[in-house]
Amino acid sequence: MAEKKHIRKQIFEKRKELTQEQAEQDSREICKKVFALSQFQKAACVYAYVDYNKEVCTREIIEKAWEMGKRVAVPKVTGPGTMKYYYLESFEQLKPGYFQIPEPAWGKEAEEEDAFLIVPGVAFDENRHRAGYGQGFYDRYLASHRKHPTAAVAFEFQIVEEVPAEVTDVFPDLVITEKRVIQ
Repeated sequence: MAEKKHIRKQIFEKRKELTQEQAEQDSREICKKVFALSQFQKAACVYAYVDYNKEVCTREIIEKAWEMGKRVAVPKVTGPGTMKYYYLESFEQLKPGYFQIPEPAWGKEAEEEDAFLIVPGVAFDENRHRAGYGQGFYDRYLASHRKHPTAAVAFEFQIVEEVPAEVTDVFPDLVITEKRVIQ
C-alpha cells in the first residue's frame, strides 16, 4: 500500500501534465453530474472550495448555485489548523490566502450545518478514502460538522488503487469524476 505522501507526489506530477483546456473540459462534465444530484438540487446552501492550480474547477458550481437562489460559502483558514466557511456573494471577495489559495477577504461566517459540501482532494480510491493536501483541514472540519452531505470532485486520474485510511479521516459520501460517480 502506497503512502499518502507518495500518492500525492504521483498525482501532482499527473496534474502538471494536464492542460488548462482539459481541466476545464473535464470540470464541465463533473459539474453536470453535481447539478444532477438530489443533494445539490435540494440544498439551500452549498459549501464549495475555490479551485487553485488545476484542481477541478468549482466556479461553475458556485455560479449555478447562485443562479438557483442558493447561498454559497467557501472556506478560509482562520488560524493554525482551523478552517471556517464564509458566505460568498461575489468572486470580488476572493483574495490569495493560505498557500495563495483564493479565500474570502471579507464576509459573514456561514452557519448552515446541513449545507451540501463539495470536498477537494489530491487522490481517492473506490472506497471513497481520501488523500488531501496533508494539513487535515477538511477532516477536522467534517469531524465536528457531521450533518453535511458531502461529495468530492476529482479528475479520473486522481482515482488510485488504494489510499491508506487513518482513524481521523472523514470520507465523502460520493466521489464524482468526469466518467463516474463512486458511492
